[in-house]
Amino acid sequence: MENLQNFLDTIGGVVWGPFVLIPLLLGTGLWLTIRLGALQFRTLGRAMRHAFADQSEDKSSDGDISNYQALTTALAATVGVGNIVGVATALSIGGPGALLWIWITGLVGMASKYSEAYLGVRFRTTDAKGEQAGGPQYYLKRGIKGPLGTVLATSFAIFAVFASFGIGNLTQGNAVASNMESTFGVTPVATGALLFILVGSVLLGGIKSIGRITSAFVPLMIIIYVVGGIVVLLINIADLPSALALVFTDAFTGTSAAGGFVGSTMMMAIQYGVARGIFSNESGMGSAAIAAAAARTPHPARQGLVSMTQTFIDTLIVVSITGLVIVVTGTWQMDRDEAGIMTAEAFSHGLPGHWGGTVVSLSIIFFAFSTIVAWAYYGERSLESLVGRAGTVPYRMVFTTVVFVGAVSELELAWSFSDLANGLMAIPNLIGLLILSGLIARETKAYLKFDPKLNKPVEDVEEFVKQQGMDWK
Repeated sequence: MENLQNFLDTIGGVVWGPFVLIPLLLGTGLWLTIRLGALQFRTLGRAMRHAFADQSEDKSSDGDISNYQALTTALAATVGVGNIVGVATALSIGGPGALLWIWITGLVGMASKYSEAYLGVRFRTTDAKGEQAGGPQYYLKRGIKGPLGTVLATSFAIFAVFASFGIGNLTQGNAVASNMESTFGVTPVATGALLFILVGSVLLGGIKSIGRITSAFVPLMIIIYVVGGIVVLLINIADLPSALALVFTDAFTGTSAAGGFVGSTMMMAIQYGVARGIFSNESGMGSAAIAAAAARTPHPARQGLVSMTQTFIDTLIVVSITGLVIVVTGTWQMDRDEAGIMTAEAFSHGLPGHWGGTVVSLSIIFFAFSTIVAWAYYGERSLESLVGRAGTVPYRMVFTTVVFVGAVSELELAWSFSDLANGLMAIPNLIGLLILSGLIARETKAYLKFDPKLNKPVEDVEEFVKQQGMDWK
């Protein structure tokens, strides 16, 4: 087991190192930002309005869930342990400067998120059950003709299935069990049994059940966590300007040793900032495109813009709260081995009594549970693209059982495996985004010229699609 751990850590270090994923992620996001004319900055307000206010107009469109439910399903998968523990880990190794690189990853990642969601809807298909199926496992194959597209699509699907059992299951179940035990005294076995029942019940209903669940409690859990963080920042408001200055200066100079913090270089700030940024918001990984493909929408651009807001909410809001609370309270100087409790300790600096630790523990529990159910859908759809509908029921049974295993096990190996699987599934998707960037830019420009306010009636949009000769359904 130790040899396997070392092997996974070595390979993961290469994949997430400065010569593979970091330049590929940032480069792809920057290239798409340029090709799309800084879309994420020009259209964010309209995208937010369309995501949270314009719900009625798309009811007549093809799809299984609303664009809002597709957004919350993707948010459920991304707003998880990475937003709390992952950010703390980045700061404990890369220093406060890592937060700036997380922000940069999020800003350029919004273009990547738009693009993969656009393609997810653009090349989706209808499965044997009459439901919409899409994501990189489909658009890489259908959009890139020939053997290359097939290889990229198959590679993504295989790695996504593995990732669903790692970052989407074992690690999340373990996080729920650990916090249930430390906060409420519930044994891991009891938590595992409860998760087994809850996850199994949700998965029986498929994407429509997942969409209803996530749309109900994902916004609430984000609001509770963000409000708690804002309270801590307000209490420490006098130290906020110096904390922000530290984030910007240390991003380019590295960080000297302080307290239990052993110091870091600029390269460490970049590496861990980018790695944990993508770990948190999943921009470029392609996973959110699987949920986007199920949305009711008259045009891929509309859902692409809705999905883009997910990265903004995840990184520029939730992750920012975590990072700034850690920096402003000085807990980033704790020892690296204490990264798991760093955020809870930071919240305790502002909230009275045990409320800081309780808010963080409850957030981890709810974030982790939502991640489990959303990743179950991602893994199922990826497996279905490989073996057909016959794999759906066995996958759900195994996935639900593995949740229990994660709750009662020690998972250092699973974390290394999860990081590696996440990185490997991102590589074929990013290559595909670069290849298909011309199509994305061309069709996006045409649609936004036709419907700049995203409020054209469905009938007008359908007529526009016919005139463009874009048979995307």
